[in-house]
Amino acid sequence: MIKKIQIEDTIYSANVDFRIVIECNKIAEDKEISDFERGLAIIYMVYGEKGLENSNHYELLLRWALNYFSCGKEVKETNKKPDMDFIQDMDYIEASFMSDYHIDLENVEMDWHKFNKLLNGLSNSETGNCCILNRVRNLRNIDLKDIKDKDERQRIKKAKQEVALKENNKPTATQIKRRDDLLRQLGLERSEHNDRWKINSRNRSKQ
Repeated sequence: MIKKIQIEDTIYSANVDFRIVIECNKIAEDKEISDFERGLAIIYMVYGEKGLENSNHYELLLRWALNYFSCGKEVKETNKKPDMDFIQDMDYIEASFMSDYHIDLENVEMDWHKFNKLLNGLSNSETGNCCILNRVRNLRNIDLKDIKDKDERQRIKKAKQEVALKENNKPTATQIKRRDDLLRQLGLERSEHNDRWKINSRNRSKQ
């Protein structure tokens, strides 16, 4: 899914497929790389090589992408524990789209905004239909203190543990390799003095 944006005399093609945005969100959460590295990686994921040609456009390109990712809404800090993770819950998401909409997410192109609308519209009824994703999310949100019956509380506790999100979900070896390969594509190399990435002047110089 491509959207065209123009900065000065340059037109950029932004890939806003939901898979790309999910990948960018994962990059944005990666604390092992710097803000500059995260920003550069997101620009490359969304705009490709063309997005890297003019560093004077980096800030506007990144701002447009982040605004699109947030669906134009203000992102507020919250201490509320998340009840869903796009990566960890993708099997539940795919199954729910299939059951509710008969959409096979593995074989369809869909922009991030439409994906979000459909995600928010998944069935979630206490008395009627409720997709697997929302059943899991509702289970995660149950406060055990509200359950008076001891046996029922123990049963729900066990069920919550089975679907609990992994905390401090560090990237896997495969994800780290993909990230490092991406940063090398961007003309970055690991510093000899620390584990940070730096511009490889032989491949690309910061303008």
